[in-house]
Amino acid sequence: MGFGENIGIDLGTATVLVYIKGQGIVIREPSVVAIDRDTNTILSVGEEARRMLGRTPGNIVAIRPLREGVISNYEITEKMLKYFIQKAIGKRSFVKPTIAVCVPSSVTEVEKRAVEDATRQAGARRVHIIEEPIAAAIGSGIDISKAHGSMVVDIGGGTTDIAVISLGGTVISKSLKIAGDNFDDAIIKYMRKKHNVLIGERTAEDLKIKIGTAYERSVPVSLDVRGRNLITGLPKNITVTSDEMHDALKESVTAICESVHTVLEKTPPELASDIADRGIVMTGGGSLLYGLDKLITSTTGINTIVAEDSVSCVAIGTGQYIEFLTEGKRGAELASKKVFE
Repeated sequence: MGFGENIGIDLGTATVLVYIKGQGIVIREPSVVAIDRDTNTILSVGEEARRMLGRTPGNIVAIRPLREGVISNYEITEKMLKYFIQKAIGKRSFVKPTIAVCVPSSVTEVEKRAVEDATRQAGARRVHIIEEPIAAAIGSGIDISKAHGSMVVDIGGGTTDIAVISLGGTVISKSLKIAGDNFDDAIIKYMRKKHNVLIGERTAEDLKIKIGTAYERSVPVSLDVRGRNLITGLPKNITVTSDEMHDALKESVTAICESVHTVLEKTPPELASDIADRGIVMTGGGSLLYGLDKLITSTTGINTIVAEDSVSCVAIGTGQYIEFLTEGKRGAELASKKVFE
């Protein structure tokens, strides 16, 4: 197999991760593109463009071409994909790669086709579309081919995907438009309402990562941030506590817990007992919010764990999915030979 032949892309609302077989994750950059409006050219992609968010002059805009897990700007997504694919495989590869891309479990056929077309236009030979929870399950080390029920809660930037998986497929799933971005928005709204202070997306993300709380902390922590006082219009320093973050995020995290509960209610009893034995696995960046695993455990009564390297699970699983497909076909061929011999 040629260099860079099999690539897995986690095309996330917040971050794009690229996995290459044998090399692991080679790219992990924000899904942001900076564009010059006057000439309609791309100035920068990824981390460099993220630094420009909220800090650009009039003619330059920093755009996030994916919203809630789906393409909101086709042309820019295609250019962004092309940039990341070329950066990942370099100029050395003459063979067009086979690329697996993951999408949220709730996307429509039209949205799926848009991702497929954009990936093909960006230079793929063949494209496989995989549902996020399946990729997350493979990447977190679950053997999805067995007749066991496994439950995955993948909390990304734009969507939360909850799924029960058995025998290589999704038995029941639910996708929510509540995830990492929604946590940030909730923090911005809370700061505005409670303190009359306007903060930016990056400050909200900082608060979420450093002191964000889904389950009450035994030892509260705090963080100093700076925003714009909405009354005076001047910058203002303010100390925010984790208890306040708990209030700000309560609604969002409760909605996620309720959805997990709903999926469990609809799960066939045999699979539900497997899940009760094996526990619930959480993946994605949003699963790192302090105490979210504890909250789900206390809501459902089922042990909930955060997968190791949870941010990379979907990308790793997407890359390994191609191998899973080829091995699956090989396994089926061998099985049919044995049956007919």
